[in-house]
Amino acid sequence: MLISSKVIKESGIQFGTSGARGLVEQFTADACAAFTHAFMQSMQVQFNFKTVALAIDNRPSSPAMAQACMKALEQLGLDAVYYGVVPTPALAYVAMQDNIPCIMITGSHIPFDRNGLKFYRPDGEITKADEQAILNADAAFTALSDLPELTVNQRAATDYIARYTKLFDISLLSGKRIGIYEHSSAGRDLYAPLFTSLGAEVISLERSNEFVPIDTEAVADADKLKALNWSKQYQLDAIFSTDGDGDRPLVADENGEWLRGDILGLLCSRAMNIEALAIPVSCNTVVESLDVFKHVERTKIGSPYVIAEFASLAKTCSSIAGFEANGGYLLGSDVQINGKTLKALPTRDAVLPALMLLVAAGKNGISPLVNALPQRVTDSDRIQNFATEKSLQILADGQATPELLLAKLGFDSAVIKNVDVTDGLRLTLDNDDVIHLRPSGNAPELRCYAEAEVTSQAKQIVEQVLSNIQTIQ
Repeated sequence: MLISSKVIKESGIQFGTSGARGLVEQFTADACAAFTHAFMQSMQVQFNFKTVALAIDNRPSSPAMAQACMKALEQLGLDAVYYGVVPTPALAYVAMQDNIPCIMITGSHIPFDRNGLKFYRPDGEITKADEQAILNADAAFTALSDLPELTVNQRAATDYIARYTKLFDISLLSGKRIGIYEHSSAGRDLYAPLFTSLGAEVISLERSNEFVPIDTEAVADADKLKALNWSKQYQLDAIFSTDGDGDRPLVADENGEWLRGDILGLLCSRAMNIEALAIPVSCNTVVESLDVFKHVERTKIGSPYVIAEFASLAKTCSSIAGFEANGGYLLGSDVQINGKTLKALPTRDAVLPALMLLVAAGKNGISPLVNALPQRVTDSDRIQNFATEKSLQILADGQATPELLLAKLGFDSAVIKNVDVTDGLRLTLDNDDVIHLRPSGNAPELRCYAEAEVTSQAKQIVEQVLSNIQTIQ
């Protein structure tokens, strides 16, 4: 007999900002079963259900992990509905409508040699308290054998498309030519039908049979060049893409310029007349400077922290949402669009912000919307395979003596106006430039976020910081 907490601890798999993540070899069948049994134990204390939904991304390791999770559910006498390869928000949405928990097998944007598990309660994403309950559960189970076959149910895909198409006239995007950068996204088979059904002409771009780890928060130079070339070659009005599991959008304007995720979220929120926002501390400060929202609350980075703020915002505001610098959009309340109700979906979603951006742009293009905003621009990048222990030590030393850290990073004459340790170390300089360092919660990576008045300055800050930080002993 195996005990879930012991199996999980020995696996080395850990919770990050969005689910449990680890190397593929750590996600053995028994490790997947341990997480499933522990999750079910924590959910059955709070909810009544007999069915659990599952889905996967396009990683080579995901199907076997799904089989293990389904076998564990079988051991518990629970029914499992397998929705195949669909975006995380599609799975979360259909499970919430059925008032059942669900498990998404995905590593999101991290490399294909890693994977993960995302867990959803019947009412949305699990909380940090739920994470601890999963880790500490002592659920007993037998080692797995005879894993079940996977039979796909199409309902999650069709319901997710209908969630958005029912809001608009079928001619909404008539005359628009939209490129879909499909790569290995979990939603790549859904997006073309969705945009086509709203009148757009869709050009499918670069579908890949190998997993492509797209990070919407640190877009690779190669993908920036691709967008510019595609825009010219096909005369596109927009390019739409996502990360691996389809919960973070990547949208380019008619010139092939990728929008920052927080700018996309801002424009979407304004288009929907959202009253109150919860956003991570890493988002662009232009959100507050526009003065179009009744309340803006800053949180730690990670969707659980954003969602946790929705309850307090709901006490004074009727329309609530959140978004992250990676573009993931979280709808915290029901809203009215074209006189129709769009149900709350308090988890990252990629389709809603892209659609609302196109609605707001109308016939004038996307770039005028962006250019009309106050010019505060952000940039970010990461160092991969950078030990988390080293990152934490650098941040601890920087918090104690931030001026010394800045000097080591090459900012000898900089004057610090504010130090924010909400999540990582965020330094605001006297010229309002921002330098924000934070270790990734999902992988051994150190991220740097920067904000400045012009793109070149923000980019230069990030490059200088990440270059010099590797020399710090």
